[in-house]
Amino acid sequence: MKDLITPIKDEKGNNMLHMVAKSVKQNRFQNVSGVAFQMQSELLWFQEVEKMIPPNYRERKNKDGKTPQDLFTKTHADLLKDGGEWMKNTASQCMVVATLIATIVFAAAFTLPGGYNDNTGLPFFRKEPCLIIFVIADVVSLVCSSTSVLIFLSILTSRYAERDFLESLPRKLVNGITTLFLSIVTMMISFSASFFVLYNKKVEWVPITITGLAGIPVILYVTLQHDLFRDVFKSAYQTRYLFKRNKRVLYY
Repeated sequence: MKDLITPIKDEKGNNMLHMVAKSVKQNRFQNVSGVAFQMQSELLWFQEVEKMIPPNYRERKNKDGKTPQDLFTKTHADLLKDGGEWMKNTASQCMVVATLIATIVFAAAFTLPGGYNDNTGLPFFRKEPCLIIFVIADVVSLVCSSTSVLIFLSILTSRYAERDFLESLPRKLVNGITTLFLSIVTMMISFSASFFVLYNKKVEWVPITITGLAGIPVILYVTLQHDLFRDVFKSAYQTRYLFKRNKRVLYY
């Protein structure tokens, strides 16, 4: 069967790998979020077929003098460009949010709830467990948001070559979104803890109510970004199992 399939060519001298290289069908992208992941899907499909055919077929030229790799690069030039623009826009918007969070939590680190003792310079509520939670959450939020900024910056300064869309860019994006999410969660924890420091022994319903309200942004983030994060995670860490073989391939 393999000897019948692999030598097949069309009238222009295109073999099976040439056919895969020039096929960009939009109906295959209906369940793929983001142009960058569409490019990744095309690369994975091309590489999988490339492994199935004899090595000498991979460098064969058609009547236009193009190898399958040359044809793939030409037919996917627009998709590569659009994928790079999508990745840049996504990273830029996320970096703005991460920078804003880093600015807020950095300022909050020097304005502890309850203030400082003018004589000793120590916080008034330094022995309160809620103040400790506030400080720890604030520091974690600052670290996560700063890390997120650096990750998104590395995305913006990437080469955006074809191979970068396989693992490098998707993994950077999922790590950036994850650290951004953690910075939002810990910022809300820090915000809620500050009210427990001030009102816990006086009006308990106030910090409890504020904590409930503080959870709304976290829930919204998860709800609105769930599909994107799921697709990014799959693209970054599960693509290696997309074409997992249960049977032997045609050629090794």
